[in-house]
Amino acid sequence: MKQSILAIDICSSSIKAVIAKKNLENKISILGAAVEPSRGVNKGLITSISLAGDSIKKALNQAKSLTDEDFSGAVVSMSGADIKGIKGRGSISIPNSLISSSEVNKVMQQALYQASIVDEYEAVHVLPMYFKVDDSSYLENPLNMTGSRLEVIVYIITAKKTALANIKSAMKEAKLKVYNFVLNSYASSIAVLDEEQKRFGIGLLDIGSTTSEFIFFKKKAVSYIDFLPVGSSNITNDLSSMLRTPVSAAEELKIKYGALLSKKENEEKKIKKVKIPILGDEKKLQEISLEQIQIIVHARIEEMLILMRDKMQANGVIKNMSAGLVITGGMSELAGVKELAIKIFEDLPVKIARPENLKNGVMDLSDPSLASVMGLLSYMLNDKPNFELDSNKNLHKIIESPKKNEEKIYKAPGIKSDEPKQVKTIGTNKNQLSGPKKRHKKSIGQRMMELF
Repeated sequence: MKQSILAIDICSSSIKAVIAKKNLENKISILGAAVEPSRGVNKGLITSISLAGDSIKKALNQAKSLTDEDFSGAVVSMSGADIKGIKGRGSISIPNSLISSSEVNKVMQQALYQASIVDEYEAVHVLPMYFKVDDSSYLENPLNMTGSRLEVIVYIITAKKTALANIKSAMKEAKLKVYNFVLNSYASSIAVLDEEQKRFGIGLLDIGSTTSEFIFFKKKAVSYIDFLPVGSSNITNDLSSMLRTPVSAAEELKIKYGALLSKKENEEKKIKKVKIPILGDEKKLQEISLEQIQIIVHARIEEMLILMRDKMQANGVIKNMSAGLVITGGMSELAGVKELAIKIFEDLPVKIARPENLKNGVMDLSDPSLASVMGLLSYMLNDKPNFELDSNKNLHKIIESPKKNEEKIYKAPGIKSDEPKQVKTIGTNKNQLSGPKKRHKKSIGQRMMELF
């Protein structure tokens, strides 16, 4: 019997839908995937229920074309645009001295109940920062310990109720329910960060088409989140405005020539200038240098990184980032982003990260723009112990006593259980993903850049 799940990542530029399940080796197996241009979404928020719902439906249908799985709901990402993070505390007495998953759930619920959450917001993640048993110090996992009192310090991520309601309405248009909400940056962190980085202190910056989201871990716990309403589409707008060229031409310039460093292929072809149409009179062409393009791109990215750095410094985060900064998301592959970030963050270690490319006969999943949707899958299917309360206010994964030689995992509503099915492979065209015998020449990253 195998669990299967549908993950949907809602972004301003695209909707990603991925279907996966556990295989016989207890690893994630991809059954179907799709990337569909997004409509009705701006800066991570739903602006048109019908348009967003139609985009979700198209992505779902394309992903389902590769498998005969059927779904009534999904785990869905949400933007950090209307998010607030607060800390909370809970404590309970332990009647039988032994701490089980039931006591962990009770103390987490107590911390949520006592938290001061603004009326317009609701909790979507209640994440433990650390536990204490009686007079003990910091504990990561109190399960099966003995004591008379259990205490927890939590970081609660809350979202605006209207933003969540709009996502549910858009999903309903596609005849889907939301089984779990997961913050975009949190999902990306699951896909690209390891436990050692989280232990020493790591910041993750996920740069998308219209948003940039930040999440910080220390001692393996989330302790700070942030958001900027800027991304790669701002570069397109800057190029269009400053070079007086149509947005479509500016987008092509960004994809082909946008970089912070000179591209090797341009140097080899000795390309120094390009011709672009003039806004308002597209039949006429103007000549611009690659240096002009690079200056505009550099200015926008530099401004964005400085804004985020200043926010981190104001909240005392940078001094605790011993493991450095990790950058992911579609814009992270722009040549020179890492080098510029190192200068702006004053020699802080910087790494460009990709999600793991799970072996499958569907598509390349290692593109940074897929970090969030891959994190959604791991969030639902990974068996690692996690005591968080999810968006349903349930203990997301329940770990039973290892003495019983079994592990009971929380099963979200809507996860299907059935026998393994054969993955279908289909021919390649512009609306289909290729099977294992035939692959696209374009990478997912190239196709994602075309959507920015």
